[in-house]
Amino acid sequence: MEVFFIKLLQLILALSILILLHEGGHFVFAKLFGIRVEKFYLFFDWKFSLFKFKPKKSDTEYGIGWLPLGGYCKIAGMIDESFDTEQMKQPVQPWEFRSKPAWQRLLVMIGGVLVNFVLALLIYSHILFWWGDSYVPVKDMTMGMKFNQEAKALGFQDGDILVGTEKHAFKNFSADLYRDISEAKRVDIIRDGKAMSIQMPGDLNMLNMIKAQPSFVQMLIPNEVDSVLPGSTAEKMGLKKGCRILAIDGNKINSHNELIDQMARHSDMLTIAKTSADSLKARTVAVTYTNGTKQYTAHVVMHATLKLGFVPKAPDYEPVTRKYGFFESFPAGIKYGLNVLTSYIDDLKYVFTAEGAKSLGGFGTIGNLFPADWNWLVFWQMTAFLSIILAFMNILPIPALDGGHVLFLLYEMITRRKPSEQFMIRAEYVGFGIVLLLLVVANLNDILRTLGIM
Repeated sequence: MEVFFIKLLQLILALSILILLHEGGHFVFAKLFGIRVEKFYLFFDWKFSLFKFKPKKSDTEYGIGWLPLGGYCKIAGMIDESFDTEQMKQPVQPWEFRSKPAWQRLLVMIGGVLVNFVLALLIYSHILFWWGDSYVPVKDMTMGMKFNQEAKALGFQDGDILVGTEKHAFKNFSADLYRDISEAKRVDIIRDGKAMSIQMPGDLNMLNMIKAQPSFVQMLIPNEVDSVLPGSTAEKMGLKKGCRILAIDGNKINSHNELIDQMARHSDMLTIAKTSADSLKARTVAVTYTNGTKQYTAHVVMHATLKLGFVPKAPDYEPVTRKYGFFESFPAGIKYGLNVLTSYIDDLKYVFTAEGAKSLGGFGTIGNLFPADWNWLVFWQMTAFLSIILAFMNILPIPALDGGHVLFLLYEMITRRKPSEQFMIRAEYVGFGIVLLLLVVANLNDILRTLGIM
């Protein structure tokens, strides 16, 4: 429960920062052009608000809503998610959005996206300045990698050390590595101390590579015990720090990766179990291990989670850290942020597939991106990432989002004709419905994953 609240607090803080600054972008440009802002809210205040106040001699009511689905900057004389059609029936006032030139209205609408994008670049820059860029180069992972059957069919072998593609060397083990391999025509490796290359098709499905069980490529993890959880099955069977797992059910294993694969077989058996006897069989495992001098085989009955309850010894790789000076960090941060954005846009093609739709995640998925303990480096990394996503998603040409308003404004600037108010209201309803549907699907996916259905 403590972990849940730590992640929840990080999620709320990150979203609050991003929403306030996004809506603040609209607010600043509106005030700059003399447009009245009637309400400025963190979260939506449908029916009621948690807190609100209106300063004397101010036209703006500030507050906090109860529905944490976004923020709200109600700009006078604009058709938005408030669907305030009564105001639009009144004569046009000089302080209204609709009375201003199209270029001013355009800047008001892109203000939020602009702030979120610049914010992400600034956060990345400051991360590089304060913490630097620390990672383990893939080529230094001397134990090599563990590959699934699809990868082995292409020519990879367990223990291969990945070096790079025909385009560039691999940096660290991340989603970028999967993306580079999926698009590569050639992957350079080191096998048994010798440099060689593997020819690739250049059009692998990155999403399938990641979601495959086991995934296309994983870091090879030794089958050695680092620590044992108190009260776990591992403790009861006598596992201690330094023990090595040799076999599961008589099947020899050479890495922790293979142990996970073997345990997945028991998980599959448990899923299709129909009787208590089937369940007992699925949860019974023969574990062969050694403490360095003697070899033992323990027949254990695990809990339904099918976890032995030990932490494997991680490879002892030495990370490298590149430090950046204050002024040097800004171009580096901009480059880093643009790479994140282009990678995110490139991956969107998978959303329009059946597997991609299942991969959509809501607030639960976003919350799980944050660490189980409060880590400021990871917090700011995730905040910057979410800021880029928020900027990009908001600029999509969907009515009810900033991009929808921008699209109609560009149409007006090109044709010199405004879309009718009735059309704008209907478009807003359609756009709001699309956004609501996406929210429902994404959060429903979270629920189904939690229940183990998906």
